[in-house]
Amino acid sequence: MSEKVKVGVVGVGAIGRNHARIYSELENAELVAIYDRDAELAAQLAEEFGSTAVATLDELIGKVDAASVSTPTVTHLEVAGALLKANKDVLVEKPISDSLDNARTLVDLAHSKGRVLQVGHIERFNPVMEQLETCLNQPVFIESHRLSPFPKRSLDIGVVLDLMIHDLEIILHLVDSPVAHVDAVGVSVLTHREDIANARIRFENGCVANITASRISPERLRKIRVFQSDAYLSLDYQDQSGWIYRKDGMEIVRDEVKVEKDEPLKLELASFINCVKKGEQPKVSGQHGTAALDIAMDITRLIEEGTAASTAGDAATLASDLGSSAR
Repeated sequence: MSEKVKVGVVGVGAIGRNHARIYSELENAELVAIYDRDAELAAQLAEEFGSTAVATLDELIGKVDAASVSTPTVTHLEVAGALLKANKDVLVEKPISDSLDNARTLVDLAHSKGRVLQVGHIERFNPVMEQLETCLNQPVFIESHRLSPFPKRSLDIGVVLDLMIHDLEIILHLVDSPVAHVDAVGVSVLTHREDIANARIRFENGCVANITASRISPERLRKIRVFQSDAYLSLDYQDQSGWIYRKDGMEIVRDEVKVEKDEPLKLELASFINCVKKGEQPKVSGQHGTAALDIAMDITRLIEEGTAASTAGDAATLASDLGSSAR
């Protein structure tokens, strides 16, 4: 495929709007269609980004080679499935779907049709990831914190599927070992789902990961620390910066991590378009997205079983503990 990829966006809320913006700027893509149930919003963004608002999903399918799906999670099977059945390549936002069965259905459908199915785990395209992948190869302990103010969106899912799943996918990628055991705790504060959560994962190779996520924090924080026998890497996804600590004889030396800063979503969508043009497997495939969903749903189940009797006092205490642990 030598010409530009004709691409569309289904669902142009907070995330989808940025997909449309970036596609309109990419050299190898042509944003040809936008579809949203809010026709007025679709028309507004189509005018802003030089595209066309369409009235139905079928109309979009008739115009595109590929599409981003950024609709509510419960609609991913229906929307992404329709695109794949029509032999279109798909980038579906995370989580890949609302159940493992539905996720596997999408993976199988993409495989049977020979189409690209990429899942929108954006942090895999954060420039700091190159440092994680090249500097450390035998992690023994990982600690990550992902905190944000209340988003007033994605309220159909809890913080594990909303935020923590980013770190779960990254950690599965870095450790590359089967999960041996999971402990989890979480509480609901502003929604009927968990708004704060902590999980501890032990892998069969001995690595342990401790992961905290909150969507009721007064601050934004996205950090990961990875330890192995001879080094310790501390990275900030938000600032795209970090430090690596190494053993030098009987001393610990610290060096700043050199990161070439860029917009992760732009890198993600450019990679998707490249995969579409070349027919290559994406960095975050449907299988990767399903694996992250699998462990995220396991953590959610453990939280639901263990915090049914949580009180407001419990929530306040955990919020305080988790907030302070990231500092």
